[in-house]
Amino acid sequence: MEESHQEVEVSVRHDETCCDKTYFLCCHPTGKAHRFIALIFMCFLGFGSYFCYDNPSALQERFKEDLNLTETQYTALYSIYSWPNVVMCFIGGFLIDRVFGIRAGTNIFMGLTFLGQLVFSLAAYLNHYWLMICGRFIFGIGAESLAVAQNNYAVLWFKGKELNMVFGLQLSFARIGSTVNFWVMEPIYDWVLKSFDGSHILGIALLIASATCLLSMLCSLILGFMDKRAERMTRRTETQTTEVVRITDVKDFKLTFWLVSCICVSYYVAIFPFISVGQEFFMIRFDMSKEEGDRICSLVYLISGFASPVTGILIDKIGLNILWILLSVISTVLAHLLLGFTTVNPYIGVSMLGLAYSGLASGLWPLVALIIPEYQLGTAYGVCQAIQNLGLAIITIITGWIIQSWGYRVLSEFFIGSLILAFVFTALLLLLDQRQKGILNMTPAGRKKYQEQLLNEVYERHRILSSEEVPIATEPPSQDISNTQSNDSVSDDTRYRNRYLVTVGANLPPS
Repeated sequence: MEESHQEVEVSVRHDETCCDKTYFLCCHPTGKAHRFIALIFMCFLGFGSYFCYDNPSALQERFKEDLNLTETQYTALYSIYSWPNVVMCFIGGFLIDRVFGIRAGTNIFMGLTFLGQLVFSLAAYLNHYWLMICGRFIFGIGAESLAVAQNNYAVLWFKGKELNMVFGLQLSFARIGSTVNFWVMEPIYDWVLKSFDGSHILGIALLIASATCLLSMLCSLILGFMDKRAERMTRRTETQTTEVVRITDVKDFKLTFWLVSCICVSYYVAIFPFISVGQEFFMIRFDMSKEEGDRICSLVYLISGFASPVTGILIDKIGLNILWILLSVISTVLAHLLLGFTTVNPYIGVSMLGLAYSGLASGLWPLVALIIPEYQLGTAYGVCQAIQNLGLAIITIITGWIIQSWGYRVLSEFFIGSLILAFVFTALLLLLDQRQKGILNMTPAGRKKYQEQLLNEVYERHRILSSEEVPIATEPPSQDISNTQSNDSVSDDTRYRNRYLVTVGANLPPS
């Protein structure tokens, strides 16, 4: 009986241990499974905005025919999205860092995205072009600042872990959203056509598309709840630095950050404006139908959607981010050469474009988190998005002008010129990083060794300073006073140590 009783106790303890382990993995914020549950909601956070962003591209001919839009008016639907974000992304990132916080900021900007799409749908239904412009303006303010918040969430939950893979997966879901848009908007339009006519068809189709923004809004609320719970359980605020972000901090950002921003804009202007006019490009250049044009445009997003998590995992394992960026830029140049100047099957060029785009995004965006201290990340990502949107706003207008004046061949030459500029910026980033003995192009093992070295230097410097500052006491202090001074000293030690570490870009040690 006694042996049986002991076996039962051992079994119960084993079950409790298993339950505790399962709880830790799935329910505790530091558990890997729990972080990946949060990642699902992070990914769907941008699904709606990316789905709705390319609604005009998926229905390019419908917009022009149903609403009697010129090429310039059509491309303005994209440029008006970008113009406000030249300023608002920067302000949005600052507001997330300093005013709203990440949770409230995400909900506010997601709400603006949803509202903008609803206004855009109503405007198309009523055939009021000026109101459509207002809708895209509101949509742009929300969607781009939402992308800043999404990047902040990724760094907050995954910095020092699987960050490249996470950025790749977020890109994957975003591009799947864009791909699904190209697949379903034409069939939705045809279905609405059975019951409505005129501009009402387009308005109802866009209203149906806004359901994806409602889904993203729900994910934003759930993710906010999870993050608040994680902050409480891990006592995250106790290990954060007391540094306060200021809008003037931007002038102190490193040169490497500005090079990353320049790479971003010079590369992306050869992707998004191309896709926005892609349907017509493939119809004219390769004699395709509207449906085939939509299908091949969506292939860029589909391939990058599936490839991004894979490239992200590879970069997490291999490192060498800048070399990945160089390879991606070169591949994109080759893709535009094939599409613009040869009769090679366009699916080959588009496939190269999708693979190269996934490699660049997975390698580029995590670099910001390696350059900028964590408390300034919202502002930094906002600046990146702002510069990107300035470029997209200008280039989208230039794209329409080039098409009307010279055609698509000259447009291809223009995109290749922009990519050559991206290559130059990337080469400069590599040279500067090597000269400064930086960590941007290191392997993961190299970065870990570098950060351990930084930690040792900080601790050694602090130990020397502490020993020099010990006062000579004439009589021993009371126990209570001694304990209080000790606690204050530890608190100050931790604060100053953390302050230095975020300044040099190292990860904070666990509390």
